[in-house]
Amino acid sequence: MNEERRDFLGKALGGVAGIGGIAALYAAKRSWDPLPSVKAAGFTTIDLSAAEENVLHVDKWRGKPIFVLKKSADMEPNDRDIVIGEDRFHVSIGLCTHLGCIPAYLPGEEKFKCACHGGEFDTSGQQTFGPPPSPLVVPPFKIDGTKVVLGEAGPEYEQMKSAGITA
Repeated sequence: MNEERRDFLGKALGGVAGIGGIAALYAAKRSWDPLPSVKAAGFTTIDLSAAEENVLHVDKWRGKPIFVLKKSADMEPNDRDIVIGEDRFHVSIGLCTHLGCIPAYLPGEEKFKCACHGGEFDTSGQQTFGPPPSPLVVPPFKIDGTKVVLGEAGPEYEQMKSAGITA
């Protein structure tokens, strides 16, 4: 009788330990998963239907400033432009590629100018003067009607990427 009781207690202890181990693994996995608020921050949707020509709109994506500029007809077209219908837009991460300062947009001169070291970018984000080593970075995007969804690579972004326009 004693031996049967010992076997039962051993099996019960093993079962409880197994359930506890599974619960601990589940809790560890939950702690590694990003919070829902962090997952939601991975995507930003910008409605471009109300954008005005030559007026810079600044949004935020993953803690970085995003420049959105509806280009006027007299502004030079570029492969970096996002085209929606008849409209062309410049969309980029608003950080200078030299040292990460935030360039200002000068609508009268139709250019971005970085106050840190004088770097300049045209309305397509191409560096035109100063120390910036590369153009303003185009974030991954997907076009959804008149909206741009940042953080998701759509076919237009993949086409830019394969053409070497963006990283």
